[in-house]
Amino acid sequence: MQNSKERFSDRVEDYVKYRPGYPQAIIDFLQGKYGLSKDKQIADVGAGTGISAQLFLNEGYNVIAVEPNKEMREKAIELLGGFTGFSTVDGAAENTNLPPESIDAIVCCQAFHWFNVEKAKEEFKRILKPDGIVVLVWNERKTASAFEKEYDELIVNHARDYVKVNHRNIDYQHIASFFSPQVCQLQQFENSQVFNYAGLEGRLLSSSYMPRRTEPGYAEMALDLKALFDHYKTSDGITIHYDTNVYVGKLK
Repeated sequence: MQNSKERFSDRVEDYVKYRPGYPQAIIDFLQGKYGLSKDKQIADVGAGTGISAQLFLNEGYNVIAVEPNKEMREKAIELLGGFTGFSTVDGAAENTNLPPESIDAIVCCQAFHWFNVEKAKEEFKRILKPDGIVVLVWNERKTASAFEKEYDELIVNHARDYVKVNHRNIDYQHIASFFSPQVCQLQQFENSQVFNYAGLEGRLLSSSYMPRRTEPGYAEMALDLKALFDHYKTSDGITIHYDTNVYVGKLK
């Protein structure tokens, strides 16, 4: 498998344009249930291009984006550098380069499945304040409708290492073991995206396990995707639905 810290280097533009954001309701939930006020320091670990960081920055939070991939980190600075509460660190989940007990909330959106779990847990415990929380978030693509089922089959048929890197392999039991002996809470939210064909292709290509536009297998994949789009499109295009799963707990 390609180094997880480099997999997205040449997919930054598709990632920025076509990856789903996260529901505003996540912030309302964290504020109401866990007292996440705007004076708290957030570390967005595995921040990528800053999609999740922007959710909190828009609400006036201070966010340190911890990201090891140079291209993605630079894109986050380009997009979010205007926020006074935004800063970045060249670091990873296993070595964030943040001071000890400096963080009130660690947020990891669409990233935890790339981490070395044991090392990340020790690092998180080091940088968290005594009452700090960890928030693990995934947009889980639904596979209920006929389109969603066939789209998932297309991914399996054309992907290179989907089974190895698919975050669906991480279930509640895996997450609970990370927080153990503490407990975690799972809260679920609805999310969706509507695409024309170019958007749907960009969304597919933003995934690191799909063939790039210049690689063998791309042409065949694109033909199948276009046929799938044409079969199921409506006047609005194609809608992809997600369950946004949010796991919250403490480590100390």
